[in-house]
Amino acid sequence: MAENSNTLLKVEEMKTVFKTRAGNLEAVDGVSFSITKGETVAIVGESGSGKSVSALSILRLLDSNGEVTSGKILFNDLNLKDLSAEEIRKIRGNEIAMIFQDPMTCLDPVYTIGDQIIETIKIHEDLSKQELRERALELLKLVGLPDPESRIDAYPHQLSGGQRQRVMIAIALACRPNLIIADEPTTALDVTVQAQIMELLKDLQSQFGTAIILVTHDLGVVAEMADKVVVVYAGQVVEQSDVKELFQKPQHPYTEALMRSIPKIDTDKNRRLLTIKGNVPSLREIPSGCRFHPRCPLATEKCKSEEPPLFEVAENRVSKCWIADSSIQDKRKVPTLIEEPDSNFEVNEHLVNKQLLLDVNNLQKHFPITKGVLSRTVGHVKAVDGVSLNIHKGEVLGLVGESGCGKSTVGRLITGLIESTNGDVSFDGKQLSSANRKDKKAIRKRIQFVFQDPYSSLNPRMTILDIIGEPLEVHNLAKGNTKRQRVGELLEIVGLSKNDMHKFPHQFSGGQRQRIGIARALATEPDLLICDEAVSALDVSVQAQILNLLKDLQLKMGLSYLFISHDLNVVKYISDRIAVMYLGEIVEVTDSDTLFKEPLHPYSQALISAVPIPNPVIQPDRIILKGEVPSPSNPPSGCKFHTRCPAAMDICKQQKPELKAISNVHTVSCHLYGEEQKA
Repeated sequence: MAENSNTLLKVEEMKTVFKTRAGNLEAVDGVSFSITKGETVAIVGESGSGKSVSALSILRLLDSNGEVTSGKILFNDLNLKDLSAEEIRKIRGNEIAMIFQDPMTCLDPVYTIGDQIIETIKIHEDLSKQELRERALELLKLVGLPDPESRIDAYPHQLSGGQRQRVMIAIALACRPNLIIADEPTTALDVTVQAQIMELLKDLQSQFGTAIILVTHDLGVVAEMADKVVVVYAGQVVEQSDVKELFQKPQHPYTEALMRSIPKIDTDKNRRLLTIKGNVPSLREIPSGCRFHPRCPLATEKCKSEEPPLFEVAENRVSKCWIADSSIQDKRKVPTLIEEPDSNFEVNEHLVNKQLLLDVNNLQKHFPITKGVLSRTVGHVKAVDGVSLNIHKGEVLGLVGESGCGKSTVGRLITGLIESTNGDVSFDGKQLSSANRKDKKAIRKRIQFVFQDPYSSLNPRMTILDIIGEPLEVHNLAKGNTKRQRVGELLEIVGLSKNDMHKFPHQFSGGQRQRIGIARALATEPDLLICDEAVSALDVSVQAQILNLLKDLQLKMGLSYLFISHDLNVVKYISDRIAVMYLGEIVEVTDSDTLFKEPLHPYSQALISAVPIPNPVIQPDRIILKGEVPSPSNPPSGCKFHTRCPAAMDICKQQKPELKAISNVHTVSCHLYGEEQKA
């Protein structure tokens, strides 16, 4: 790759090794890239590919058993690899800063956010107490934290996820570093907050000329933020390119497979997502030859035996693939990946009859706020405040909205995991609230939950046989050999082997664990699955496999889904209809195509405009929402969205809009569409 005179950081053939009892594990193997002043370089790849370890190696923030064993990390011509612990501490936070993925675990819960920003400045600069506080306030204003004068004395738990991430950025900017390493800075955030954070990082970059290394698996964020992309797989760089060229024509089969496994807003929902077979190899079992060959549809015998070098395919562009070898370039053009056979889904015949399965009417859940020694109730958190929705047999209803709007609470109320304050849930004509204990158990057998985190939702001490077999025994469906046989069938339904039933959860990858979670949910032969962020913790390639599986099960078994997610690309792909939720209320319901083509509610419009588009040529026309979601314990009067709405009128502040039908398939709760507006 060509050298630039403005090069700020140059990583050359970096190797990172972790020492374990079983031997040394090479997590990063010969990674090279550079970054210039004011540039954004994105490092992308699946979990386990070495993205975060590469970033942590630069600042020497590895665990005690990890070490950069060879190569160079040149920062302004100073080799960070050879610095003492004292010398690297002077650079950390001062010249190179880091924004971590989860702000809740990275901020100290016993110190105010002001103290934590001041601590960073004190390490590197000698300022008075007053000057330190003024600088901390200045930083909080710079990152757009609302009401910084009072928030400076707040603790992390008193802030929302987006606000905490802004504090992390303020800490990173405290000493005006030349380089910021951002490790998945927007992964845990809603699309609206993500849009604000990306806008903020771009503004700060143009203001201070800061360089950014962005570690992410979200190709939409990469397309929008990055100038250059480094694709890593199994600890090695497999492709490096300018962002526009990479998205226009990827040169490595792995890069192309990653791009084609993402559901996009314009993806045909009747078409299967492309999946990458298998998983990223374990560090203990690195394949010979090209490390991607066991999963590559274009692999040849040469790929299996010989490791390809990094071929220069154009100026400032390299690819670690034998296809890129210039000696065979003329004979064999770079082919696009082979389509999967049977790439279209069958027509969903279950939706033809429109049989009502679930009917939710004016559902409410108000959690009491207690205070004092006697725990007196002083108010209520209105988590769910009058939700009405329905789902037909064989239908997928998507439920979207920002964190804290009450999506997951709705799912738990429907299953009866928590008791409702008010309202009715009717399942297949039976009222859940008036059902006796026996009837409730029968209804719960037909409604099952697929949880977000496949790691914490499976008991690590139980075998897969016991995990999937437990609901079979609870509902007296099978025991002994019959149970074993049924568990084997369920494992094969979700694409695993029946021989896996005697293993434990830790022996499976994240995607395989989510399949086990789905198999457990299917054990009672349910009619409705509530999927609560069921694919958000997964890589894009694994996410594609699970989405294809859910669609297959819907068609084969006539399953219905309530699909709760904040990823609008995924919701658009899998859902027949979508309900948009804001602060405990449904504000719009329509079919998925209509919602994305003609969203009516200003909140729906803002959500859809905030979705990152995995195409660097398209500049999205964003509606950036001002302010934060109000507290459910003290919601605004009138329309709850009026405090953030760009189209708010006087009537919005005083009168709550009703959910009204605009057409046979479209309902919206907004004063812009109603008699009051005509008047």
